[in-house]
Amino acid sequence: MNEFKSFFKTVGGAEGNKCYYPTRLDTYGRGCFYDCKYCYSRQLLDFRKLWNPKHVGVTPFWDILKTVKTIPKGSVIRLGGMTDCFQPIERIHKNTYNLIKILNLRRIHYLIVTKSDLISTERYMNILDEDLAHIQVSIPSTDDKVLSATDNAPSFSKRRNTVETLFDNGFDVSVRLSPFFFDTSDFSIINDIKVDKCLVEFLRVKPNMKKDLKDFINFREYSHKEGGYQHLPLSKKVKILKKLNFKELTVCDDVQSHYDYFKKNINFNRYDCCNLRLK
Repeated sequence: MNEFKSFFKTVGGAEGNKCYYPTRLDTYGRGCFYDCKYCYSRQLLDFRKLWNPKHVGVTPFWDILKTVKTIPKGSVIRLGGMTDCFQPIERIHKNTYNLIKILNLRRIHYLIVTKSDLISTERYMNILDEDLAHIQVSIPSTDDKVLSATDNAPSFSKRRNTVETLFDNGFDVSVRLSPFFFDTSDFSIINDIKVDKCLVEFLRVKPNMKKDLKDFINFREYSHKEGGYQHLPLSKKVKILKKLNFKELTVCDDVQSHYDYFKKNINFNRYDCCNLRLK
């Protein structure tokens, strides 16, 4: 077993200050099977020679148990901040499955961001607590050619089915357009996804991403520079958002002025860009 030890962290800085749920717990780490070309964790860990998607680290479950005991009841933690907690290795080790059962017992909310359809299988839906589970399914594009070239995760149809299955079964679920490859997406297909919630996160461009994404992204449009990244200008973001038609739309953004604008003018829940249904 390839153990991974640095698995629990509260994110600080500009990102942590904007995020309502900055504390993450990784059941796997030091690599992710999906190995997304746009992944910020990959950029950080690969630079430090700590990224290996073929030999993913497994967090010792005894350490997870000790950590969970320190988390107060009613808290919200994010499962898988650095890697996907439902990547294929979960079928073998079941760290996430066992963790969810413990969180249910301790009445701790868990925010899951995943590309996997594993979460919508009967085995997992049987343990997800409707009052504690909050799921965001990441769908950057509706084009499977783009998805297969930029990540190693399930197809668009499987991700869409995951969203709709969870929604039909009463779970707090959102489609997460992140990072949103709007030029390769069919908005009519996106708007047809049967779910109330949509969260958008636009791409933040680092120079070392450009080679891998050059076939899908017009980087000249990313003219706003802030926080070490290139971003779309606000006017372009607003134009894109007007094409989306969901009952509850929210935007997560690192650019302070854009964040303030979305909070005031766009976000369904201006106090929570994740728009979780907390009870």
